[in-house]
Amino acid sequence: MRIARIATVAGPRSVAARGGEWVALADPFAPDAAPAPGAPSWPVDQTPLLAPVEPRVVLGMLHNSGPDDRALPPQAFLKSARTVVGAQDPVMLDPRRGAVVGECELALVVGRVCRNVSVADAPAHVLGWTIGNDVTAVDQAAADDTRTQAKNGDGFTPLGPWLETDLNALDVALSGLVDGVEVAASSSAALAWNPFEALSHLSHHLTLGPGDILLTGAPGTAFPIAPGVVASCAVAGIGVLTNPVRALEVPA
Repeated sequence: MRIARIATVAGPRSVAARGGEWVALADPFAPDAAPAPGAPSWPVDQTPLLAPVEPRVVLGMLHNSGPDDRALPPQAFLKSARTVVGAQDPVMLDPRRGAVVGECELALVVGRVCRNVSVADAPAHVLGWTIGNDVTAVDQAAADDTRTQAKNGDGFTPLGPWLETDLNALDVALSGLVDGVEVAASSSAALAWNPFEALSHLSHHLTLGPGDILLTGAPGTAFPIAPGVVASCAVAGIGVLTNPVRALEVPA
C-alpha cells in the first residue's frame, strides 16, 4: 500500500493511493488500515504532498556506510523533528556553516510501539518505507561529535514523497541527483547493519512509536549540495524525493 499525507482545505490528511486518487484513512497505523467505503478522496496529480508522517523521534545511523563498518558498534544520532519537511519543500543552508551534503537513505517508518524487540520481530514493528535525505553540514562535524550542529539545519530531513508498505528493504537501489543528474548510487544491501538489525539495537535503548523515523544509512550515497541546485533522492520501489536548496538569510 502507498500511504501519504496531503494538504487539504480542512488540514492535513493521511491517505492511501487507490487508482488515480488519494483516499482518506482514519488511522494509517491501525492494523487493518484501509480506506473506508465512502471516504473522501482527492486527485493524486492535483494534491500537495506533505512529509508522509509526523515523527516525534528521528534517528540516523552512524558509521553504517559499508560492510567494513560492521567492525564498529551500531550507533545513532538524533535529529530534531523540526528538521522534517516534505517533497518540494526547501532545504535552507546557512552560508556561515561550510560545506553541506545530501545523503540518499532508505527511511524506516515505525508502525507501533517498539521496545526491546529482536531482529526477527523487528519487521512487525515497521509500517513502511520512505525516502530520506539526511542533509549534513559536514564542516560542522569536527566541531561537535554529537552531530547536533551538522544535522539540524532548517529542512535538513526531507522525507517522502510517500511511504510504501511493501518493499524489499534489504536490497533496494539508492541514488542521489543534483539538477536531475545522478551523482551517487548504491544499494541498501551495502549497509553494515541492515534496517531490522538497526531497529532492534536501538529499541533496546529507547522507546520508538508510530510515525518515528530511522534513517538507515548512506552507503556511498552522499553528494555535495549548494544554494541554487535541486537535490533529489531516488529509491527503487518508492520513487523520487525532490527539494530545492536555498540560502538562509542571516543577520549582517
